[in-house]
Amino acid sequence: MLDERKLAVLRAIVEDYVSTNEPVGSKALAERHNLKVSPATVRNDMAALEEEGYITQPHTSAGRVPTDKGYRLFVDRLSQIKPLSGAERRAIETFLAGAVDLDDVVMRTVRLLAQLTRQVAVVQYPTLTRSTVRHVELVPLSERRVMLVLITNTGRVEQRVVELPEALEDTRIAHLRAVLNSGLDGCQLSSVPELVADLPERLPVEDRPAAATILSVLLETLVERYDEKIVFAGAANLAGADFSIGLRDVLEALEEQVVLMRLLGETSPDTPSALTVRIGSENPYLQGTSVVATGYGLGDNQLARLGVLGPTRMDYPVTMGAVRAVARYVSQILAAS
Repeated sequence: MLDERKLAVLRAIVEDYVSTNEPVGSKALAERHNLKVSPATVRNDMAALEEEGYITQPHTSAGRVPTDKGYRLFVDRLSQIKPLSGAERRAIETFLAGAVDLDDVVMRTVRLLAQLTRQVAVVQYPTLTRSTVRHVELVPLSERRVMLVLITNTGRVEQRVVELPEALEDTRIAHLRAVLNSGLDGCQLSSVPELVADLPERLPVEDRPAAATILSVLLETLVERYDEKIVFAGAANLAGADFSIGLRDVLEALEEQVVLMRLLGETSPDTPSALTVRIGSENPYLQGTSVVATGYGLGDNQLARLGVLGPTRMDYPVTMGAVRAVARYVSQILAAS
């Protein structure tokens, strides 16, 4: 266990290296930080930190840089996450509040996170297992065609044109709509298949073929859209970033939805809403990067996860503050939608 003085030295090394991208020497530390000890003492502390694996010397006669272990201790011992300014919070709220639907919320969120953190932002769409039906609408298009509209509590809107087996009057369509909503309102999407089985029995015999057709299209809609969809933005922020792996490997991983899902999933502890940080070798699917992520949603109803990916030389206090703040605003917007 490091004493407070060595922790202060490690903290100063991390802050300087993140700021300058240059190995840090004892003289520079003594001059830039109020460590209240002599340069010789700083050198001794740096030697101890290096021996214990918290910092390393990349080149002979160079200063020191943090290791994954050093970053880990720095993050674990953060006294506070840097809060956003009032202007930043107002800008976030205004920008996200202008979204018109779930797709717009997700795209605005991922662009905003990339701009705030100067890293690659990653946002997972709300999964089916955690979404519920808010409303089902049937809009007549012609005598034998209707538009099926499914609206969820997360703001997701799915639309399908349904070809009916026979012409239906508006009153019959209205009755179908009422039965659908009475049976499905508030239920989880993952439970819809078992709930719709007996819905046709609640309709007149002549309306059951049309109901079966509509329900078939509804079930097809649930299984084929967004279940494990992830979007990202800010790949240009990686230009000039220093990775222990090749930049090409990082860019290829960004194109692989499965890898991104695993990276976000690895940051998901028992409490999905917790802000988590995985550094370097802690990311088995993309070592050499750091991932800061959290869940969004309200209370126990965590819908999905969002976060950022970047090099281990990352401004963790700022990044963690931005990820937490954006997740909070997204949760509020989806709850109010």
